[in-house]
Amino acid sequence: MHKFRELVVWQKAMDLATSVYLSTENLPITEKFGLLSQIRRCAVSICSNIAEGAGRNTKGEFIQFLGMANGSAYELETQLELLNRLKYIDDSIKNKLCDEVEAVQKML
Repeated sequence: MHKFRELVVWQKAMDLATSVYLSTENLPITEKFGLLSQIRRCAVSICSNIAEGAGRNTKGEFIQFLGMANGSAYELETQLELLNRLKYIDDSIKNKLCDEVEAVQKML
């Protein structure tokens, strides 16, 4: 249906996922299978759902996958807040990442 690599929202979501991975490199090893895994999967889910939806056969299916991507964006925002409250990331990193999330949410 769409060439997902040409979608600006997919490009921004890929940038966001990359930023999340880089910003969470120094989380405690105790979070490896907990919050670290969850937040990274969530960030990847956003761009993955956009791509999967683009490959569907109908506009309605595409819209459904964009909705799932948007839900993952809100989930990611919540997880970033939790990382900040647990003092795993500081306010400046959280704010930068949340700004990226908000930009993707607006596009979705």
